Amino acid sequence: MLLLFGGYVTLEYYRPKPLNWSPTLSNKDKIPYGTYVLYDALPQLMGSDSVTAVRQPIYNQLLGNEEPQLKGGRPSNVEFAPDSASAARPDSLADEARQAATNDLAAAQTEMATLPLTKTRASYIFINQEFTATPLETAALLRFVAEGHDVFIAAEDFGAPGRGLLADTLGIRTYAADTLHRHSLVPEVGPATARDSVALHLLQPRPGQAAATFRFGGAVAGYRLALTARRPHHGATLAADAQGRPVLLRLDHGRGHFYLCSVPLALGNYWVLRPRTADFAFAALSYLPAGRPSWWDEYQKQGRAGEQSILRVIMAHPALRTAYYLALLATLLFVLVEARRRQRVIPILKPLPNTTLLFTRTVASLYQQGRSHNRIAEKKVSLFLDYLRSRFHEPAPDLGDDAFRERLSQKAGLPRLRIDELLRLINFARTAPVVTDRELLTLSRAIRDFKREST
Repeated sequence: MLLLFGGYVTLEYYRPKPLNWSPTLSNKDKIPYGTYVLYDALPQLMGSDSVTAVRQPIYNQLLGNEEPQLKGGRPSNVEFAPDSASAARPDSLADEARQAATNDLAAAQTEMATLPLTKTRASYIFINQEFTATPLETAALLRFVAEGHDVFIAAEDFGAPGRGLLADTLGIRTYAADTLHRHSLVPEVGPATARDSVALHLLQPRPGQAAATFRFGGAVAGYRLALTARRPHHGATLAADAQGRPVLLRLDHGRGHFYLCSVPLALGNYWVLRPRTADFAFAALSYLPAGRPSWWDEYQKQGRAGEQSILRVIMAHPALRTAYYLALLATLLFVLVEARRRQRVIPILKPLPNTTLLFTRTVASLYQQGRSHNRIAEKKVSLFLDYLRSRFHEPAPDLGDDAFRERLSQKAGLPRLRIDELLRLINFARTAPVVTDRELLTLSRAIRDFKREST
């Protein structure tokens, strides 16, 4: 059993683990939909060794301090005069939410207008399934790009209508293509691969690059970008599908640019390592200026840098840490003390009862059930003769002797006729070939009456 158990454990330990196809897009994951390969190749692609993984919020990274809390979506000392759009009753909930988002963004821009922005000229890269930013972070990004920096954002969702602050400000949105829900993230292999894939075309390659077509799975390239009519757009469509629907856009903002991509999964390890699709990720990031430092955001995927344990608050304070260790030690001692074998209580042994009568009754019942009346009669006669020997001192009585009968009549104080009748029944039981129930009952009653009436 030990050998079988050891073999099973060894087999489970060395068995190949199933491939994890869940999309994380994290630079530390080497699974198919991590971004370890792209992050590792980024210094060579950007022509700069200054590639930093950022593990703090956008506001902290761009302004160098913690993000303040706005009261009610705006600073307490800022008031907004109602305009015609806000004074009029909104036609839908989306318009109402969009107006609230616009007010929040205006409040955020007012809040941080006097704060110094980082002077480092860098490219900020976001590769997530969903991009989120608070009003202050959105205002910081807009100011960061307006001063001549570039931001690359790859995401399938830039926020719900009216609450996607950056998307509403830039006038873009994403929507699901018709092939999204018909495919799995696991690439198909076989004759149907080409039919079920989605072709993406690079429309404006950089100098030295040739226009190319890349084929991805339907779920990988399942979202498209659309421009809204809320603001004039200046920029270009850099990549689109076969129907001309954009998947990579460049939007000019001030002196910088926003690069927006709706297919972040295409930048995962699996597609970057495939020769036929690797150039899409490299081409998309190659629009960023070369030679600049690059900030790769991991905050929205991994959280803040540092200890992420659920016990980090306890471990950060000596008193709580000491109490935690004492609790663990007390629990261990309790388990060790309670786990040892306890002494069982010594039971009280009752004295053995006299079961002779019970045994006799049991044997008699067995004889009675087996219809062995002759043996029961023999036992009763033997017990009666033993009674005469112990009670009347007749060790070897002769039941046919008149002198014995007369002597027994005198000792028992019973008439001679009673003694003769009793001895007759005894002689009959000892000589009869078969003793019936009635005859056995008569003998038993006669012996009982003799014992009861004898003096």
